[in-house]
Order: sequence, then structure tokens, then C-alpha cells
Amino acid sequence: MGGVLGAIGTPAVAPKPRGKSPGWTTGKPRVRRIRYPIVKKATTKPKKEPARSA
Repeated sequence: MGGVLGAIGTPAVAPKPRGKSPGWTTGKPRVRRIRYPIVKKATTKPKKEPARSA
């Protein structure tokens, strides 16, 4: 059975080459990105149950 599996191969994709990512290009001025203030949701109050008549 091992010989059959060896001859068929694997359905997995071949590994991609490893290396360093390009990153910042040389000579490009680095500018910090704009930070916006955090927007928080208002807390909702629990709904009151209507009074039940007996």
C-alpha cells in the first residue's frame, strides 16, 4: 500500500519559497498613520416588564 501512495503523490500544494518581504522602499519618508478616536457603543438599559394584572 505504501508503494501505491508513493506513486500517486500528494494532493497538497508545493511549498512556496521563503524569503524576506520587501518592506519599506529605500528613500521613502516614513509617516505615521492617522489615529482616529475610539467610538464606543452606548450601553442599553434593560427593558422594564409591563405590570401584570391579577
